[in-house]
Amino acid sequence: MLLLFTHHVYASTSSPQVQTLNTKPDIINPKLPPRTLSSSKKFEGSSDLVSLRYHMGPVLSSAPINIYLIWYGRWANSQKLLIKDFIHSISPSAVAAKPSVSDWWRTVSLYTDQTGANVSRSILIAGEYVDSAYSHGDWLNKTHNPTSDSFSSEIRTFPSRSQEWDLPYTDLTGWKQCPEVCAYPFAVPGYMGGGGPGELKPPNGDVGVDGMISVIGHELAELSSNPLVNAWYAGEDPTAPTEIGDLCEGLYGTGGGGGYIGQVMRDRKSRTFNLNGKRGRKFLVQWIWSPELKACAGPNALD
Repeated sequence: MLLLFTHHVYASTSSPQVQTLNTKPDIINPKLPPRTLSSSKKFEGSSDLVSLRYHMGPVLSSAPINIYLIWYGRWANSQKLLIKDFIHSISPSAVAAKPSVSDWWRTVSLYTDQTGANVSRSILIAGEYVDSAYSHGDWLNKTHNPTSDSFSSEIRTFPSRSQEWDLPYTDLTGWKQCPEVCAYPFAVPGYMGGGGPGELKPPNGDVGVDGMISVIGHELAELSSNPLVNAWYAGEDPTAPTEIGDLCEGLYGTGGGGGYIGQVMRDRKSRTFNLNGKRGRKFLVQWIWSPELKACAGPNALD
């Protein structure tokens, strides 16, 4: 299991930055539906019925956002490095080809608090701790989720009181049905019965961790825009908020929806991705709801 903690202060930043979404990838995944399925100029998932509202709470505006990783259980060094490379790729200082992870996070940085402070674009891994011996057992008392060595499935983001701090955190734990559920679309659940695009090749050759990367991105985006469950979300129940990642679940490119992830890219080895990271890494990460476009958006959009 992987736990991500953030510790922050709230501070004002400059005005929101303009997002650029016209980057055209060179290679389109032929397994996915043609571009003609998308006529929207506002990008996939656009709807006037989505009631995403600001509830006056803070966002993570401090620069940088400090993340503390707890590696619970047995993790290979290559797996830890892959996850850390993704996190390091978020900051604008990361050197990467376009469309980049940093470009993707720009959508998240469009969210502001009541002072006008934007979600920070800089993220730093401030510390990490390894507990490979499962010192608290195979089940954690707080969530009662079973752990595994490398897979992610159910994710919960909520505040915890610790030494008089509001300490938001995200836990990523594995279920027995992984990787079929938590590593989609690199593994397809049996209940799909062969429907959809079929299994895709993970960009870094690790079905579990490559699938986990998208979930980490999803949860970091929601943790940053709704850290105390009183900022940005849809719905009237704060105990079950629909957040900016939830609104775009399963969408990775233009034409997405109805079980299709959308048009993405693939390399010469047919490995699927939609974002580039530092050190030449490639990732497949779901899109995020844009407060400007009122729709799901990503830097690999074609329209």
